[in-house]
Amino acid sequence: MNKLNQEITMIAAVAEDNGLGLDNKLVWHIPRDLKHFKDLTNGHCIIMGRKTFESLPKALPNRKNIILSRKKNITFNDAVVVNSVEKAIEETRHDLKPYIVGGGEIYELFMKYSSYIELTRIHHKFKSDTFFPKINLNKWEVVKRHDIKKSELENYNYSFLTYKRKT
Repeated sequence: MNKLNQEITMIAAVAEDNGLGLDNKLVWHIPRDLKHFKDLTNGHCIIMGRKTFESLPKALPNRKNIILSRKKNITFNDAVVVNSVEKAIEETRHDLKPYIVGGGEIYELFMKYSSYIELTRIHHKFKSDTFFPKINLNKWEVVKRHDIKKSELENYNYSFLTYKRKT
């Protein structure tokens, strides 16, 4: 918990080697994971880096989109731009469960502020150039797991994992 009494949650889908994507794009398509992401983040603040925001077709609806960027004086429609982790967290002050949605550098910055990680672990390797930080199992424990087998709609086995920071 931070001083605002929030449960900051990182949410990501990662390959076996923690790969997040290639060339600022996801390299898999898993409809149930996209629905999972939408269901969890809907109505909440989401914090992301500029490159992640630029990879989206538009600001994600029904969420406060907060972009953390080193670049000064940039603006985006339907999004708030901040230049520090502290300002990003301040923008979420009215949300008890804001989400960190990427990319790799942003996850790294927010690891120490987060209480939970909602991770979709895709049991496959992909070529990636962006990675989720290694989860230190001395500090985090899996409190929920749901395994899903590949199907006609989805080409990979994967697991929804909820990690909670150990106290």
